[in-house]
Amino acid sequence: MTTYIHRVLEDKLKLFLEIFPVVGITGPRQSGKSTMLKSVLKDTYTYVTFDDFRYVNLFHEDPEKFITEFSNKVIFDEIQKVPELFHYIKRMVDEDRSNYGRFIVTGSAQFSLMASLTESMAGRIGLLTLLPFQYSEVMETQSEPSEFLGSYPEVVLKNYQNAEYWYNAYLETYLEKDVRTILNIGNLSDFRRLIKLLAAQCAQIVNYSTIAKSLGVAVNTVKRWMSVLEASYIIFILPPFYDNLSKRIIKSGKVYFYDTGLISALTGLQNKKMYEDGPLAGPLFENYVISEIKKRSIHTASGSRFYYYRTSNKTEVDLIIENGLKKSLIEIKKSKTFKSQMVKPIESIMLEGEEGFLLYNGDVIPYSKTINVWPYSKFLT
Repeated sequence: MTTYIHRVLEDKLKLFLEIFPVVGITGPRQSGKSTMLKSVLKDTYTYVTFDDFRYVNLFHEDPEKFITEFSNKVIFDEIQKVPELFHYIKRMVDEDRSNYGRFIVTGSAQFSLMASLTESMAGRIGLLTLLPFQYSEVMETQSEPSEFLGSYPEVVLKNYQNAEYWYNAYLETYLEKDVRTILNIGNLSDFRRLIKLLAAQCAQIVNYSTIAKSLGVAVNTVKRWMSVLEASYIIFILPPFYDNLSKRIIKSGKVYFYDTGLISALTGLQNKKMYEDGPLAGPLFENYVISEIKKRSIHTASGSRFYYYRTSNKTEVDLIIENGLKKSLIEIKKSKTFKSQMVKPIESIMLEGEEGFLLYNGDVIPYSKTINVWPYSKFLT
């Protein structure tokens, strides 16, 4: 029997169950939502999954009987498959608003789940997101391969054996079950090409026109397809930082994948040597560190906002984190050797009260009161 690895999100889950009648958990397929809920709440909640057609049929045959039977301390897994159920949950909650933690609903398809939740559950639900393992959840012996082989629980727990086959199967399932359903695309070949193209361009500024030209589709089609990739937790876009909010909206963002294993599978990276010696070594490492920082923020519901910074003369800072009034400026280098020019971009734009970090593969080096030179592992833990 596989040992359960506790998730950082558990703390926020327990808190939300005390303050909301309904708790919703979204996240990509296979990120561990069901495993976490069944492990943490196995003695207090009834588990109902709509991946099992028997429950789908039970609901459609007699909705009133179904909601009466499953009316308290219930986990409804993959609830987007029966969106009509939200109406009945809303009614039950409105009859007893002080019954906190009454229902937990989960779904891997954020686009359809969120639409139903925002329409029917406003003010009644607390929303959380579970992503693949974050750095502190991965065993120390497996943190290094997670840089390029990813951190989906099943891959990690199998010690990365046959990881490339797992990811290829994962992508096919995602394309067939999620993308084809949402976009109603008959031929998915262009969509596949888009994902591969984005993987090869990870940690780079998105040029929609160039991508559209490469694929032979319209720019609006590329934007629509990428919004699906974002909503299903395959990619996220890091917007540029500007004090002028309108410029933040207009300027192009940089593309990152939530999981580096997908990048490796899409670009053919199968081992450490291919990763270390290949042209994606730097961008993939940057993607890894930023995605890990983002996972930590999401799993703790910190509310942090993330940006990159770039001036017209190409001065660039990889990551800016805004948390309330606090701002952190972060440079990421794969190098094991520190050189003072690595922190020059941070020094050139840092304001009073801000802090800077150089995250790399070397040791802690005393640099200044406001700029920390740290191994990336220290920051992530």
